Amino acid sequence: MPNTPETGSTSIDSKSIPAALPLSGLVVVEICHSVAGPFGGAVLAGLGADVIKVEDPRHGDYARGWGPPYWHGMACAFSAINRDKRGISINLADPEQAEWLRVFIMENADVVLQNLRPGSITAKGLGGEELVREKPSLVYCSIGAFGRDGPLHLRPGYDPLMQAFGGIMSMTGEEGGNPVRVAPAIVDLGSGMWAAIGVLSALRRRDETGLGCVVDTSLYETSMAWTVIQMAGYLASGEIRRPMGSGTAEIVPHQAFCTKDGPIMVAAGNDRLFAKLSALLGFSEWATDERFATNDARVRNRATLVPLIEAAFGTKTRKEWAALLDESGVPNAEIQNLEDVAAHPQTKALGIIQEAPDGKTSLLGLPLSFDRKRPPFRRSAPELGQHTEEIRPGDGKRGAF
Repeated sequence: MPNTPETGSTSIDSKSIPAALPLSGLVVVEICHSVAGPFGGAVLAGLGADVIKVEDPRHGDYARGWGPPYWHGMACAFSAINRDKRGISINLADPEQAEWLRVFIMENADVVLQNLRPGSITAKGLGGEELVREKPSLVYCSIGAFGRDGPLHLRPGYDPLMQAFGGIMSMTGEEGGNPVRVAPAIVDLGSGMWAAIGVLSALRRRDETGLGCVVDTSLYETSMAWTVIQMAGYLASGEIRRPMGSGTAEIVPHQAFCTKDGPIMVAAGNDRLFAKLSALLGFSEWATDERFATNDARVRNRATLVPLIEAAFGTKTRKEWAALLDESGVPNAEIQNLEDVAAHPQTKALGIIQEAPDGKTSLLGLPLSFDRKRPPFRRSAPELGQHTEEIRPGDGKRGAF
């Protein structure tokens, strides 16, 4: 067992967490802001961990103000990635409060998740190596900007900057157009996912050895990880991938085509599906044409084939083509907006849009189910410092929060 400081009681009672959730009983201290760290914490909270979000009492997580729109005065962006957590206010610039948090971690936490500016958390006595040395069972996960090492390791970073610097924006949008950022914050969200994966892996090892560790990930590494296939292509061929709109460099046809009343996405990802598509479009001979018979040939002759397919799709509407493609077994999809997605019967059947227990908000749940049950929406995102008194009962210093 790790040594813990002889101080006043800092024990906690994790409430309202169903024992059936896989991380029930796990205590996570989240010292995070913005998106990446809070999303990692939200994943762990959704899986049942008691995630305690630490915020500066002076302003809280700046994401609280990222609006409009708002849910009852709280930014929807903040609500979406901080649900199922408890929240406390701690001024880490106050050595006494920082020391209280250190003691709390020593006595209660299984995991610490942090994404503060490099070096700042260590200066407050809450660095990973220091805490794991003092409590060897602790899993401590840091989410940085450019990574733990290298000439840029102290430089701050944000999702759009990393989409640019990590190569993603060089490949998005239409050829010849301006660089385009992927609308969802995929670098931030992906970094939160990698943090959760790293934490779960470290906990699995701890189950066997009793030892935790320091886990590191970063926005830059995540940005590069999203390009795993494109980077492999570059390393193999030296070819720098260019923007292709809705298309895919390695597969043809695998893109959106314009119909009479709008585009439809088609994914004929192998030769068998291409033969079906060719027959449906009225050009069965394409399947045996040496220019198009194999995917390799179609990729090399993309500039010839794609306009031919586009012209054929222009003869009917999206609904007409969708019905014919479905009947032929060719994968396809209408391009839906968020209103369409939220209202679709498939979305409703999955129950992935969940209502908060107080009925005040509806948010997306985790894309996971266990024994056919999705982890429930247990509590809305906390108000600033909402659970401070619950977790640190009044000790005559309440005014410091």
